[in-house]
Amino acid sequence: MNDEPKDSSGQDYLRPGKKLSSDSWSGLSGLDRRLAGAIRSIRSKKSVDSFPTLTHNNISWGRMFALVVAVAIIIRLALLLFYAPASYDDTHNYRRLAEAILNGGQGYDGTRPPGYPLFMAVMGTDSSVMAAQLGLGLIVTLALSLIAWRASGSPIFGAAVGLAHTLNLQQVLFETNLLSEALTVFWAVLCLGGVFLWLSAPERRTILLAVGISLAAGFAALTRSLFVFLPVWVAFFLAFRPDGKWAHPDLRKLAALLLPGLALIALWVGYIYRNFGTFSVSTMNGYHLVQHTGYFFEFVPDEYAEVREIYLKYRDQRIAQFGTQGNTIWQAIPELQQATGLNFFELSRLLSKISVRLILEHPDRFAGTALRGWWLFWRGPVYASADSLPTAVQPAFSALVKGTQGGLFLLNLVFLATSAASLVFRKLRAAWRITPFLALLAGTVWVTSILQTLLDHGDNPRFLVPLEWAVVFWVLWVGWYTLTWVKSPYRTAEWVSVQK
Repeated sequence: MNDEPKDSSGQDYLRPGKKLSSDSWSGLSGLDRRLAGAIRSIRSKKSVDSFPTLTHNNISWGRMFALVVAVAIIIRLALLLFYAPASYDDTHNYRRLAEAILNGGQGYDGTRPPGYPLFMAVMGTDSSVMAAQLGLGLIVTLALSLIAWRASGSPIFGAAVGLAHTLNLQQVLFETNLLSEALTVFWAVLCLGGVFLWLSAPERRTILLAVGISLAAGFAALTRSLFVFLPVWVAFFLAFRPDGKWAHPDLRKLAALLLPGLALIALWVGYIYRNFGTFSVSTMNGYHLVQHTGYFFEFVPDEYAEVREIYLKYRDQRIAQFGTQGNTIWQAIPELQQATGLNFFELSRLLSKISVRLILEHPDRFAGTALRGWWLFWRGPVYASADSLPTAVQPAFSALVKGTQGGLFLLNLVFLATSAASLVFRKLRAAWRITPFLALLAGTVWVTSILQTLLDHGDNPRFLVPLEWAVVFWVLWVGWYTLTWVKSPYRTAEWVSVQK
């Protein structure tokens, strides 16, 4: 295996006698021919194996992969034996909906998409759910390690990505939590991993793979409705070449990338509309929007004075107790229903109507809360419960949790800075070998960060958890190729060669 960087088709860059790829995301397609020839000439005087990079052919991928497997299994076995499944506020609702599914759908109220309740219904007990999620986490770890190895050509980098995921306390502890994040991570990795296969070689671009990618995207949306954009986003991304031009894809394959996932979402939306009269993926849109508009609910017009005054009363109590109005609505719902005579779903529609009006009349205030929600998205939460651990280790465990939170926040800031810089500076894209797959990872995280804050303003940091692995992958990739570039004696020529 060579250690030379490759483009999305697997072609080596600037190897002696090799033709430059026209699809290179790294911006090498427009090189001055004489400079490119000079670089190839320089490299032709040295063997490929002697060209200094951070990859090492004498390190066996099998051994590195075995290390990842061993560490991933040991950690998850330890959690299975010594760490209890952790329940949170949302867990009760998921369990209630799982029971509704087991009862033939009776009482399923559409407050959550069906993916995770169905998963809980199939798995059964809390311990079984946790064990299944740990199993999915193991699969995700191995998949990310394989993708990183194939993308970089380096066993070391492949192992680093796998170990970074399995040692990330946020990710492994969410595998023990009775929440939807671990299952969403699995579907997201399955979807974007399929895209990696699609990009890696034309012969893999089959109808079957396209359907698999689309279905994984659809299941991600049915597990966390935030990812309802994923089928369209992936199909749109693959329909264009890295230079932004229409790729003239096979329309059958494009349809296979788009329609299966959309069909899954459409079935769910149809269920919500038929049963609750709301054309949406959730019956709680009004409650989510009021998380934004609650900050300026005093501007609600007098025709809704009763709703306004009740909400403001609970908002004041919430602020006095917690210092923020976030999640006020959940305490106010019973009194609001009693005062208005509306049921849960009708009240949601009313609050949605009021909130949309407030947003249109006060866009500046909405923009302020949306910006705060976007910033909170990057905070990197770790949901942990140390109650089942021995008392002696709980202080150390708590310190580790806090350290992980701080580390993830810094990592997320590095992602923000480097992904934005790579979009602006072509030289950095070249130095960091940004491939279409890396661009898709970064783009997916950015799209998610924007959509989540427009739709809700509550637990924004949690919305990044299903894509934290993509952030880690990106940061490790950028760090890896930064060090590779620094160690390269040809970096000056290469840096000049990618300037226009």
